[in-house]
Amino acid sequence: MSDVFTLGEVLGVISAERLRHDMTARLDLEGAELTVAVGLARLGHSVGFLGRVSDDEIGVRTLTVLRGEGIDTGHMRVDETASSGIVLRQRRIGRVAHAVNYRDGSAGSRLSTGDVPAEAIQSARILHVTGITPALSGFTWSAVHHAVKLAKDAGVLVSVDVNHRAYLWESVEEAREGLTELAASADVLFSNQDELGLVETAIGSLRELVVTRGSKGASATVDGFRYDTQAAPVTVVDSTEVGGAFVAGYLSALLDDSHPSDRLKRGIAVAAFAVASASTWQGLPNRDELPP
Repeated sequence: MSDVFTLGEVLGVISAERLRHDMTARLDLEGAELTVAVGLARLGHSVGFLGRVSDDEIGVRTLTVLRGEGIDTGHMRVDETASSGIVLRQRRIGRVAHAVNYRDGSAGSRLSTGDVPAEAIQSARILHVTGITPALSGFTWSAVHHAVKLAKDAGVLVSVDVNHRAYLWESVEEAREGLTELAASADVLFSNQDELGLVETAIGSLRELVVTRGSKGASATVDGFRYDTQAAPVTVVDSTEVGGAFVAGYLSALLDDSHPSDRLKRGIAVAAFAVASASTWQGLPNRDELPP
């Protein structure tokens, strides 16, 4: 039994200031669900992760990182016939980054309904999914919705992060339809301010809606009552996937039965650690590093 079970794709990331000229580049891993999983594990929660990885070096590195963070990889699948997805990212002006994704046909996009472990999901306290994974392929769409149905039928709390990635959808209308369907299944929905319009028809039925607003902080509306908190003052190094760090902090406090205001504060605190690091997950804090 785990506190949180999540599923998704982990990508290899190659980053530099200017890839066509730099003689050195930075290699890392990235994924919204990876950030959530690592963040929760470092805060002392048990986490299970499901995904398909290649048997290439990125896939091996992914398994090594997950296991090193104490995350249960017992349900991970190794695909020997597909490669890992890759992101090439270069930083041009200040903190503005340009990224190119190579993930079509990747091992992660082949995750299917048959890979989804019913018992692991039904015994978890929370199932966390994002709007990224179902957009990868028809296989992953079915896998995510199957996992959600298993969780709902078992009374497991379903956490959904909208995580709209425009390049994964054929059109805005397709994204709106797909993300609204996923959002409607949530017990806790996470969205940034810009994504709210995509899922607005699902919002009215939600018990818990959490909205992040960048430098303006975040809010949570729980059972009709709204709570707000300010962003933490921090020098930003890289804000990529900071939403996953916020989700990890918020869900951690939710698991601790904390008040909604305290959930927001922990989410903001964990996000502050994330943006102060060049990695989406390496700088995430342990519990004893959190502010009182």
